[in-house]
Amino acid sequence: MSKITSLKNAISAHVQDGDLIYLAGFTHLIPFAAGHEIIRQKKKDLTLARATPDLVYDQLVAAGCAKKIIFSYMGNPGVGSLRIVRKAIEKGVLDWEEYSHFGMISRLQAGATGLPFMPMNQTGATSLEQANPNIKRITDPYSGKELITVPALNPDVAIVHVQRCDAEGNSHIWGIIGEQKEVAFASKKVIVTTEEIVDDSVIRSDPNRTLIPGFIVDAVCLVPHAAHPSYAQGYYDRDNHLYIEWDKISESEELTAKYLEEWVYGVADREEYWQKLDDQTKQTLKIEDKFSAQTNYGKY
Repeated sequence: MSKITSLKNAISAHVQDGDLIYLAGFTHLIPFAAGHEIIRQKKKDLTLARATPDLVYDQLVAAGCAKKIIFSYMGNPGVGSLRIVRKAIEKGVLDWEEYSHFGMISRLQAGATGLPFMPMNQTGATSLEQANPNIKRITDPYSGKELITVPALNPDVAIVHVQRCDAEGNSHIWGIIGEQKEVAFASKKVIVTTEEIVDDSVIRSDPNRTLIPGFIVDAVCLVPHAAHPSYAQGYYDRDNHLYIEWDKISESEELTAKYLEEWVYGVADREEYWQKLDDQTKQTLKIEDKFSAQTNYGKY
């Protein structure tokens, strides 16, 4: 059954004020277009979870969409701090909950498998236990060793950007893989944005790339260039210039408001956003084809 809909309709139908939202991806395939649509629809009181929040979470906080952030590493990758999120935390206007990278992924693994918590070996980050009462210690009943535990994370909505999927949401991802699979299985609803929608025969031709099966997907949205300024392996490169520029923009409330007005509120959708980019930027983001070797799956 086809689950194809517009991104606007998917966000309207599945993201509600007060929800816990997880925009997945690790440097690669970050669903910026979905974040911008959430801003345009003025969703409020959201809890934003993500192992590695970057610019899109800065923008969501700047737009007044968030009440809390759950994270591990947080920053503008390769540049510096997320100025807006950090300032909001320091001012006490944004609640926060911090884990290690492995702690965040362990929370998703627990959520995906229906467990109430996930045990972990002790780490050197004992200060996290002091800052976060959700990190607790238990005794291993087999060895007597002391372990730390983190609670399951089950977002209301996961939003995942993929390179391609079919109309049912069976999704191929390649390149750097983040926590897309874990968060999709852990979440109550899943929205997939995709660079292209292909026939199911294409998905079946390479089953090992299917990280997200269609039976857990609620909406499929065709949104080319949805990950910009991050990148989509095989489609376009990372816009490093914008990451550097955001560091300057986010220093100023006035410049931040101007950016949101021009690049989020001022465009109807991702297509209009992409057309608004200058030709030099688009040329810089172009990539050369580099195909993998053929794989013979034999009879299946």
